[in-house]
Amino acid sequence: MFFILSKLLLVFLSPFLWFIICVGIFFYWPNSIYKRRARMTGIIIFFFFSNGFIFNEFCRQWEVHGTPIDEVRNYEVGIVLGGMAEFNNDIGVLSLRRGGDRIWQAISLYKKGKIKKILLSGDNGYLSDKGLHESKQFREVLIQWGIPSKDIFVEPVSKNTHENALETRNLLTDSFPKVDSCLLITSGSHMRRAMACFERENVNVVPYSTDLYTGPERSFYWDQLLVPSVDTFTEWNFLIKEWVGYIAYDLVGYI
Repeated sequence: MFFILSKLLLVFLSPFLWFIICVGIFFYWPNSIYKRRARMTGIIIFFFFSNGFIFNEFCRQWEVHGTPIDEVRNYEVGIVLGGMAEFNNDIGVLSLRRGGDRIWQAISLYKKGKIKKILLSGDNGYLSDKGLHESKQFREVLIQWGIPSKDIFVEPVSKNTHENALETRNLLTDSFPKVDSCLLITSGSHMRRAMACFERENVNVVPYSTDLYTGPERSFYWDQLLVPSVDTFTEWNFLIKEWVGYIAYDLVGYI
């Protein structure tokens, strides 16, 4: 039930939806007072949530910043969380999203000897079956790319971060009972919630953040400050999702 409710709630967390609602009220609401308020609110929403500099400043405070790969010590297991891809049912292939940097970095860590085993965690986060069974499908891809099957472990049932931690703990207990810590590989904006979930399940993890928007030092380009970007609306969706998700997980005892 929590999983279903969380997915339904996400629909209402989109700043672009808030903007569309304001536009609709402005054009179709008969009361002139509400029309003026909707116009002003819509203008504020548009310029605030389309500004790349503002987004980066909020994101910089939330992301768990990255670590240069050469500074990572060696680990027996690198845990790669799902949420990286979609599945193209027409041609039967995985299609990477921005989160695909997780698997890319995991491969780099493996090839450099920083991790000995890759543990893929997660099935899919959809309410309906869209053909995506992420950890199993990525395992097949990694084997095709030459990574030995004995070095790839799969946790194929979890559908959210809480379940990632719970099911991965069970797999580690069975397959790696002597491992004292693992490298956790996921997006920088997702890392804070992910680490809290794994710590709640008594799994000792060290963060390795991927697909980062920012770094510890402030840095931006002039167009991020001056030019509105529709793409930034989408980026806000993911950040707000993490904020709300962290609070919700705290309330229900997942972290």
